[in-house]
Formats: sequence, C-alpha cells, structure tokens
Amino acid sequence: MDHSPLAAARMTTEEAVGDLIAKALADIGVTHAFGVISIHNMPILDAIARQGRIRFVPARGEAGAMNMADAHARVSRGLGVVITSTGTGAGNTAGSQVEALTAGTPLLHITTTIDRAFMDRDRAAIHDVPRQPDMLRAISKAYFRVWEPANAVDTLLAAARAALTAPTGPVSIEFPVDLQRVKVPGRALPARLHIAPQQPDPTQLDALAEMILRAERPMLWLGGGARGASEAATALVNRGFAAVTSTQGRATVPEDHPRSLGAFNMTPAAQALYDRSDLMIVLGSRLRGNETRNNAMPLPRPLVQVDAEPSQAGRNYPVDMFIAGDARLVLEGLLARLPETLATDATFLHDVAIARAQSEGALRSALGPYQVVADALLARVPAGRHPFVRDVTLSNSTFGNRYVHLAAPHLGVHALGGGIGQGIAMAIGASMAGEAKTVALIGDGGAMLMIGELATAADMGADIVFILMNDGGYGVIRNIQDAQYGGRRHYADLLTPDFGLLCQSIRLPHEKVSEIEGFEAALDRALAKDGPCVLEVDMTSIGPFAESFAGPPAGAAGSVR
Repeated sequence: MDHSPLAAARMTTEEAVGDLIAKALADIGVTHAFGVISIHNMPILDAIARQGRIRFVPARGEAGAMNMADAHARVSRGLGVVITSTGTGAGNTAGSQVEALTAGTPLLHITTTIDRAFMDRDRAAIHDVPRQPDMLRAISKAYFRVWEPANAVDTLLAAARAALTAPTGPVSIEFPVDLQRVKVPGRALPARLHIAPQQPDPTQLDALAEMILRAERPMLWLGGGARGASEAATALVNRGFAAVTSTQGRATVPEDHPRSLGAFNMTPAAQALYDRSDLMIVLGSRLRGNETRNNAMPLPRPLVQVDAEPSQAGRNYPVDMFIAGDARLVLEGLLARLPETLATDATFLHDVAIARAQSEGALRSALGPYQVVADALLARVPAGRHPFVRDVTLSNSTFGNRYVHLAAPHLGVHALGGGIGQGIAMAIGASMAGEAKTVALIGDGGAMLMIGELATAADMGADIVFILMNDGGYGVIRNIQDAQYGGRRHYADLLTPDFGLLCQSIRLPHEKVSEIEGFEAALDRALAKDGPCVLEVDMTSIGPFAESFAGPPAGAAGSVR
C-alpha cells in the first residue's frame, strides 16, 4: 500500500459523487431543491441534508415537485432544481416539465437510473424503465447522462449552463445510483456560473433605429423573453413608444403606466390601436395562438421580431426584420441610438390609456359579484409586492391574467401551457423564493389534481394564501358546453371534498366566504396570518359571473378575454 504524503492527501480529499453533486449545486447558488426521496436518489439527498446548505422540500409527488421548482426559478430568477427517482418517478414529472419547457424556465431535473451494469440492457432490473432517455429528451431542452464518476460534476455544470443559456429551459441529467456512491477526488468549483447574453448585430440595431425615427405611432409587444429588460423597455416607452404585453410578459413595463395596454392584447380597443400603429417590435414572444386568435389578429406593419432563439423568426407572423439577441441588449442598443424624446403622435399615446380603461371596464362589468374579488386583489397584490400565482381557472381566465396588476415581471406565475391543477404546487415554489407572502388563485377542479401538495404547504410552513374559487366542478368547461354543445353538460361536475374538513385534518387554517361582501375582510385576515391558509370562495352560494366566459377557441363572451 502506498503510504506517501501524496497518497494520504488524495485519500483525505476523496468524496462520494453524491456529496460532490450536493456541494456543486450549493456552490453555484442553488438554495432550494424539490423532489421525492427514493432509494435511487438517496445518496444525493443524504448529502444535501448533511451539508445543510440547500433546503430540500419533499413534495407529495414528482409532478408537484417539478411545478415547485419551476415557480421557484421564475420568482427567484435563478436555477430551479428538482430531484426525482428513476422510472415512474421520473415519468411522473412529464406534464409539469412540459409546462417548464413551454415557459422556458431554467431548471435542472436531476433524476436517477439503475446501476450502470444493467442500464440499457433490457434485463428487467428493479425500477428499470425502457426508453427513459427518450422520454426525458422529449420534455427537455437538453439531456445528459453521467457514466463516469470523474466527470459527474463537470457534466452537472454543463447541464446547468445549458438550462441558463438563452433560450432557457429545463434540462434533464441522469445519475446512476451506483455512481452516486463512488468516491473521487474533490476539487475547487466556480462560485457562480457566468452566462453571457446573446449580443445583437449592431448593423441591425442601426437599421431598426432608423425605422423607429420614421415611425409616428410605434409599439412594443413584450413577451416572457423580455422580462429581464424591464428598465430598458420602460425607458423606451417613456421616450414615445406604446406597449402591450403577453400574459408572460406582464409588468415588464409597469402595469399602471399610462402608455401600456398591459395584457389586454386582444380587445377591440387594442385592435383599434394596432390598426393605427405604423411599427411594432415584438420582443421575446412567440405570439401564442390564444393571445392572437391563432395568429389571425392583424398586427401593425412593419413588424420586427427580436428573440434569442433564431428558429423563432417569422414562425407565427411574417416579419419585416428579425434580430437574434438578448432583449435587454437590443433595447439598450436602441436607447443609445435614439433621441431622448421621439416624435410620436401625442394623440396616439393618449389613446393608449383610454383603450386600457375601456378594456378594463368591459372586463370588470362582466364579473358581476366577483368584481369584489378582483378589486380586492388589485388593491393588495401589487402594493404588497406579492408573488401572484394563478392556476387555470375561470377566475384567472377572466380577471387573474390581466386585471390584477403585478409589481414586477418575476412576481407573476401562471400555467403558460394551459394545464390545470398546477397552481398549488407552483405557489409552494414561489413562496420559497423569499419575496412577500404568495397569493395563489386556484379552483376546486384543478386543486384535485395535486390536492396532496396542500400537505406539503402545511408541512413546510409555506407563506401562502390559497384563494380557492369553488364552483363544484370545471366552470369553464360548463360554459363551453353551454356555448358550443347546446347546453349538454357532461363530466364537468365533480365530487370535491369538504375543504374545511380537509384543511383541519392537516392543520391548515381555512375560512369560507359565502357572501361576497365578506371577501375583502377575509382576505385581509388571511394575508395577516403567518404560513399557509385557504380562503375558500363559495361560488355556488354567491352566484355566477355577469357574463359567461367560454374562451378559447370560441368564446361566447368576446369582451371577457
């Protein structure tokens, strides 16, 4: 045996791969991870617990864990981390990871697989699942598998860089369980990952600046890819641009700015402005179908598109110019090339505020008694800088996505892919990001998909007000059946629990509002509590909206969008 000092030093610095993974995550700034413990990820999670540098949140299911990591990344503006087992455990994340992929969330899905000796050999080893890599590739921006212990940490860092590099997205990485236990020499790691933003072509910026100087009624369309460009976008609006946002791009320009339509992007008043505009610059938006009437909504020309992903060029609308680059750098480049005040038509800018007021008024009049809920949230959510999480519900489709303002772009979290039932888990992830108390707007139908995660919220003391809009089923589906299927209602009414008893069983504070006049005071009581609570709004007692929302694809109430 070698007893030399060099050999002794090697032996004292060797660490298990699982320990190095935990250490590397903490070293690059990860503060929280979400997941479900299993025999296959136990070496990594044991190391996380022993090191005490990362708070692990044990979800009740992998789908919920993925939504938590997704929302945490959005609100913290960092790297989300979810840790799952192999096989079915990894597969349980699929729907939620598709949401992260749709939203472009920078996220690491650290999953596991069986011992390397049995991988990819179809020998029916316990928990072996055929084609797990194929599944992960399909729901990930990129996929990695670690075979060699010596390059485990470097592969982890490569995966993190891939997740954080525009266009951002979830990246999956597999660690075989036997590899996690192998000891390898430790070494110094970077304190942070430096991700360089994509530089735009300066000649294109010159050309676009000339187009802006010729325009009299220019507009910005701000999507999720522009959320990091808030300061520059607001400066450009102050110089003479009008703005409109997608739901993912909300608050990139302050939502109360008089030259912003906010996310009222499909109303008749908005369309009237588009018809008058003589230049629109779309930044970081895919111009999704449910915000452009499946791309049939006329947009101004010239139409300029800016995106970090070159393959997005002209995908949904033909464009007159495409610039590949980081939205913030593009806007800062334009500011450097433009005068402090643009020669914009003053009447056009004045009419933006009128169009916004008309759009808000039309929506508010359609809410009926739920104007009280919408107005109470409007008065409190932005003022308190609360993260505002919305599940896919009738209430969110009406007032949550547009009427209730956000204080900053990163404080808005919703299921961009349209999948119901992700709000409870997303609220837990958002609440762990260190901002003010999270407010979550959820429905009883969607809640049933991840009802177990209420126990996670109670267990972790997550600082959340869950506003549970309970109409005894799928309200939007009923409205669509009324509007498009002759009123034939099938499968939309649900047996849901007594939420008061359910909350009592897991020591989760609960209050029910059966008269709408009591909502505002109940909300204040909920906001004043420490930790999680459920504020249930009994919609069957309060009554329906003034107008039915039967939105996309064929809404019965065109003003409520």
